[in-house]
Amino acid sequence: MKAKSTNGVQRTRLPNGLTVLLKEVHTAPLISWWVWYRVGSRHERPGHTGISHWVEHMMFKGTKKFPGEYSDRIVMRDGGLRNAMTWIDWTTYYETMPSDKIEFALQLEADRMGRALFPPKEVASERTVIISERQGHENSPGFRLAEEVQAAAFRVHSYHHEVIGDMADLETMTRDDLYGHYRHYYAPNNAIAVAVGDFDAKHMLARIKQLFGGYKAAPLVQPTARPEPEQKGERRITLTGEGETAYLEIAYHAPNATHPDFYPLVALDSILAGAISFNFFGGGGTSNKSSRLYRALVESGLAAGVSGGLSPTVDPFLYTLFCTVRQGQTPAIVEQALDAEIERAQNERVTAEELAKAVKQAKALFAYGAETVTNQGFWLGYTEIFDTYRWFETYLEKLAAVTAEDVQRVAQTYLRRENRTVGHFVPDSVQ
Repeated sequence: MKAKSTNGVQRTRLPNGLTVLLKEVHTAPLISWWVWYRVGSRHERPGHTGISHWVEHMMFKGTKKFPGEYSDRIVMRDGGLRNAMTWIDWTTYYETMPSDKIEFALQLEADRMGRALFPPKEVASERTVIISERQGHENSPGFRLAEEVQAAAFRVHSYHHEVIGDMADLETMTRDDLYGHYRHYYAPNNAIAVAVGDFDAKHMLARIKQLFGGYKAAPLVQPTARPEPEQKGERRITLTGEGETAYLEIAYHAPNATHPDFYPLVALDSILAGAISFNFFGGGGTSNKSSRLYRALVESGLAAGVSGGLSPTVDPFLYTLFCTVRQGQTPAIVEQALDAEIERAQNERVTAEELAKAVKQAKALFAYGAETVTNQGFWLGYTEIFDTYRWFETYLEKLAAVTAEDVQRVAQTYLRRENRTVGHFVPDSVQ
């Protein structure tokens, strides 16, 4: 068990493979405590899509020591908050509590790493909940369009399906399927424990070792690598359905988080659509009214709104542009105006002033999303999933190093028509 400390973060790997990240922050008597598992929708195969998200739900059904809603009551009583999230690359659970109450959260996560019960009645009940959640998503044209675009963009890689899973699988998966998934992936050598806040790192590490050290490393079988082949031509999707509003989504294949081109693409997105936060909590925000696409699409009356989407991921994912089409306009007209801005970014270098402003906005939004102990706990665990926590600590300096030449190059490299999938949603009312 070796501990390394960099910029106040102590990183340790226990003999059973559990990675532990500790950062003392004594500005307030709070501790944010996270346990991350390297399992998400990218680890799922057809027939089991949505299983990682369903397992996350089942973890709240309790263990013998911490039954059902008991844990929620204790955390709320002690002035804390808790939640969980599942995404394409990971599943995570966290509690942020007064520092003198964190022992409960430590014991809770240690117990449910290996002792969750998955009662059959609760599995049946949660099936209804998750199917209802899926049906609710389907009522949103934006979700339906995004799902179709993502599925068309990925024909080989398991990023193909949404985290919620396919309805056919939600209706047929069994309790044994869920429990088997849990036993396979919820192991110390597939997990990252993170604590940020008001504690003594030496004592915290000792307690984590006491609680988690008894678990044995599991024989992990990584998902078969199925890289997405290079896209050779534009793909197009057209959906219809109930509603009054039309939408446009364009998704370009984009590099993963550790690729050098990720940072210029962040700057390009800030210029085109406005800075975005990678933090799932949001963490502040800036207006995108000075962005090129806002001026070209919204101020011109073509769209009611426009946004960009780029995420740090393990494998290459997508850069998306999403537009809400204004009444009386069509997705095709909005697409034409958007393409003009893409071509401008490819053919003309941005000015030093525009780049500096875009980078400043992106850096500010990143900083806003890392202020609290909860946000820092999120970032340390999230970045350890796809790289190491050093990605979080070096992000701002790498973003600051982006040049106008870099921005133009990534626009030319990634925002090509043959590298994209275009989706239109046209409501029945305007057919």
